[in-house]
Amino acid sequence: MEKLVQQQKAYFFTNKTKNYAFRIKQLNILKEMLLKYENDMYDALKADLNKSKHESLTTEIGILHTEINFTLKHLKKWMEHKKVETPFTHKGTKGYVRSEPYGVTLIIAPWNYPIQLAIAPVIGAIAAGNTVVLKPSELTPNCSKLIKEMIDATFDPAFLKVVEGDKHISQSLLQQRFDYIFFTGSTNVGKIVMEQASRHVTPFTLELGGKSPTIVSKYAHLPYAAKRIAWGKFTNAGQTCVAPDYIYVQKKVKKKFLLLLQKEITKLYKKDPLKNDDYVRIVNESHFHRLRTLIEPKKVIFGGQVHQGDLRIAPTIMDNVTWDDPVMKDEIFGPILPILTYDHIDDVIEKVRTEEKPLALYYFGTDKKEEEKVLSSLSFGGGCINDTLYHLANPHLPFGGVGQSGIGAYHGKASFDTFSHEKSVLKQTNVFDIPVRYPGSKLTESIAKKLFR
Repeated sequence: MEKLVQQQKAYFFTNKTKNYAFRIKQLNILKEMLLKYENDMYDALKADLNKSKHESLTTEIGILHTEINFTLKHLKKWMEHKKVETPFTHKGTKGYVRSEPYGVTLIIAPWNYPIQLAIAPVIGAIAAGNTVVLKPSELTPNCSKLIKEMIDATFDPAFLKVVEGDKHISQSLLQQRFDYIFFTGSTNVGKIVMEQASRHVTPFTLELGGKSPTIVSKYAHLPYAAKRIAWGKFTNAGQTCVAPDYIYVQKKVKKKFLLLLQKEITKLYKKDPLKNDDYVRIVNESHFHRLRTLIEPKKVIFGGQVHQGDLRIAPTIMDNVTWDDPVMKDEIFGPILPILTYDHIDDVIEKVRTEEKPLALYYFGTDKKEEEKVLSSLSFGGGCINDTLYHLANPHLPFGGVGQSGIGAYHGKASFDTFSHEKSVLKQTNVFDIPVRYPGSKLTESIAKKLFR
């Protein structure tokens, strides 16, 4: 590990990665690599999670192409030095900010979107001029192996290297002195990463999760709300960090909404999802058993079927749920959707405020005042009005959490900024020198008082 970091540090110190042409070339090479191995990625995602080709394209591979194309288009402008204004006290100087790469970066990726969430931050790291050590998740072994094969065959390991392994390998990597750490995963593991980073005072980004609320008001367009929530919740079998974790639905529209929601789930995954060849499975037995224990049969109003043999859990809706139920204690991260009921939006706001700040929040409604009340009253990483998940695919929108749901953001320019240090520079003139800053006379003291007050 130490040798690898030193090798990348030596490569970084050649200054090759800081060159605009070099960065553009590497991004184009990355894009060509994705095209070359596209069918292999479909196969690996199918093998690890049973993802269909359509879901793999729209939630993994397609997003990466969008991200690369966006970066290629805007990188030159992002790299320009930013001039700043000069106050009267600094006459004769010029100030500017230049974005410089941190150096050798470590990216630790999760298993739920094993290709997209591994490569997306790499795009930002390359764009900013860094070298990268990438650690894919061992829980999706086919994707991990493919990512290593692709990158080993494409890039110089002194510039971009994949290290496979379990949590012990991650721990060994975290003991090295990287210049920046980017982690995507659970809050509990994120705390460990944060602790390890503090040993070397290494800057970091944590992309975590949490219980993301969805609010369906009486002002919602119910058919669209049901359709978009069904898609957002059960895509990837609910194994999405920004999936709707639970729904607060207004009492007056609850019955109609739940009927529409069940109808939309059936449209997406057929009457028997467990026999649907394109329905995603749970990543492993440990997560399967954890999710299975959260299902309370008496509260299930739709779904609830499980099949341990191929680790599948049907899209499940649980009604009459309370905050004391096990399903409400932690992030679900699976195809189980609890329903809570409310009368007044103030009650929802008051309760959500008592919980940790979520990674996402979704509000369905057409009342502008209520919409503004929700947005201004609740803190969350990002979200949508009248939709779910879609915000994370817009490269113009920074994506990240707040508090327990994460630190920092990425996507588009935010990725470039995340992997860059903004270095401030002041350039002084040699044509003249302003004496007021130097002590020595009552005149300069008098002038200084006027300038600084």
